[in-house]
Amino acid sequence: MIRPFAALAALLLLALPATAQAQALVADLTSHLVAITTGFTGTSVVLFGAIEGGGDIVVVVQGPEHETVVRRKSHLGGIWLNTRSVAFSDVPGYYAVLSSRPVEDIMPPNLRQLHEIGFDNLKLPVASKAKSTDIGPFRDALIEEQQRSGLYEKQTGQVNFLGDRLFRASLNFPATVPTGTYSIQVFLVRKGDIVAAQTTPLIISQTGLEADINDFAQNRPLFYGLVAVALAAMAGWGATFLFRNA
Repeated sequence: MIRPFAALAALLLLALPATAQAQALVADLTSHLVAITTGFTGTSVVLFGAIEGGGDIVVVVQGPEHETVVRRKSHLGGIWLNTRSVAFSDVPGYYAVLSSRPVEDIMPPNLRQLHEIGFDNLKLPVASKAKSTDIGPFRDALIEEQQRSGLYEKQTGQVNFLGDRLFRASLNFPATVPTGTYSIQVFLVRKGDIVAAQTTPLIISQTGLEADINDFAQNRPLFYGLVAVALAAMAGWGATFLFRNA
């Protein structure tokens, strides 16, 4: 599998103008669009590129941001109730870090914090009033839940070098990956300093019947609700008719 990607990266470099070839970092994706259709079980997109002058590569993949509420349930009076909650804003729907060596050996803590590299450095602003003692535990619970869902990669992914200049990495997305625009940040690091960086977009979107249904539900919620109720009523009437004639 290595030779085809090496050839692809080499062709990319040959196609670039002389000024671009002088850059310290050039990176791209095999595809900038992932289409989610019926039966989608996840996919992989290959990041490939080249560097000039040596160094290490760190990649940060972040999905579309949204507000997320984390709730804690307590057992009261024989039933489980939501007793406390914390809302976080700008939460990435997907998050992963990949690197050519352990990130701690490549970048100092201040740079990892600045560029939100690693879960400890991921900025998750609090969107609601909350006790300061609650923020840490609820933040940890949010990250753990995203990891269980496969949307936050627990382990740092691998960036592989093909020789001294060319590199590649596989970006893996689960079946539950949210739709939207993704940001793939690529950093070239030498002796603890970022010498070059590049951001590449990736769009994940629904296509086909599911996309049409989702668009109808989002843009015409009243009609969508009426249709859903009508279909449910018809299904109930049909079941009753079948049982009466059984």
